[in-house]
Amino acid sequence: MFRSLLSGVAVILLTASTLPAQDWARNLLSTTEHNFGSVAQGAKAEYAFTITNNLQSDVHIASVRSSCGCTSPSIENDKRTLKTYEKGAIVAHLNSQTHVGQRSATLTVTFDQPYYAEVQLQIRALVHTNILMYPASLQFGAVEQGKTSKAQVRLYRADFPDWQIQGVHFSDQNLQGEVIPLARQGGQVWYDLKVRLATTARSGYINDYAILTTNDPSMGQILVQVEGQVRPNVVVSPADLFLGVVHAGQKVTKPLVVRSDKPFHIKSIRGDKASFEIPDPASEAKSVHVVPVTFIAGSEIGKVVKTIHIETDIGGAQATSYAVVNEEK
Repeated sequence: MFRSLLSGVAVILLTASTLPAQDWARNLLSTTEHNFGSVAQGAKAEYAFTITNNLQSDVHIASVRSSCGCTSPSIENDKRTLKTYEKGAIVAHLNSQTHVGQRSATLTVTFDQPYYAEVQLQIRALVHTNILMYPASLQFGAVEQGKTSKAQVRLYRADFPDWQIQGVHFSDQNLQGEVIPLARQGGQVWYDLKVRLATTARSGYINDYAILTTNDPSMGQILVQVEGQVRPNVVVSPADLFLGVVHAGQKVTKPLVVRSDKPFHIKSIRGDKASFEIPDPASEAKSVHVVPVTFIAGSEIGKVVKTIHIETDIGGAQATSYAVVNEEK
């Protein structure tokens, strides 16, 4: 009798200790579900679940698996270990070429550091066999910052002679598109979707959707993935400068590397004067500048986030610095 009661107590304690472990891992993700909506068969559809390490210790992603062959998950850039304040992602790739109709999948992400935990991510989509698209996504490729670029896809439908694409919109204001009807023959309809990237687009990766509205109420909106990269004129690395864990009043120096494809001058480097000591930039033009940045920990305790602005004669850039300040020794 005593042994039976003791066993029951042990089970209760184990369950209670497991629940908080799941909570810390779930809190690393800003969302745990995504609906692709209506997708043409064969169209590319990917979504990245961002993971942000908001803990004071390393986080390690052990694995990710899918409950359904309709979705293939992966760890972005195979970046499994995330330091404090680093970001990573779980990428869900919808296999729309081979899996059609209403689809759903559960992705299970397993963490084994700093504690064991599992988080489940939900994916949904409706893949239509009666719509084809070529190519599989809108691809801008690599675009130099400040330059414009164009991309297009062709859509085809064979079972709805009165089908119309009524409009297109984007969440990114730097993308503008138009839908051009090409032909109608019998029950077949062809459209071209043409998209332009504005010169005001900031540097970084483009990962957005063109949202097409149609006159088919059973289908609603159709998502077309838009991808590309705007290459900056000036690159700063690391863009996220982690200065470490320091005590109030302590100084720590780390280098920022500023580079471009051609020689340039740094006109100014600006940061919070109370927080940084930054030397005057070199007078000569170089394609690579190494700038030592000294952070001075103030009386603010906890996570400190500061921005360093760099202005050059061919463009600007910035770096975000992080530090964790403890009390004085």
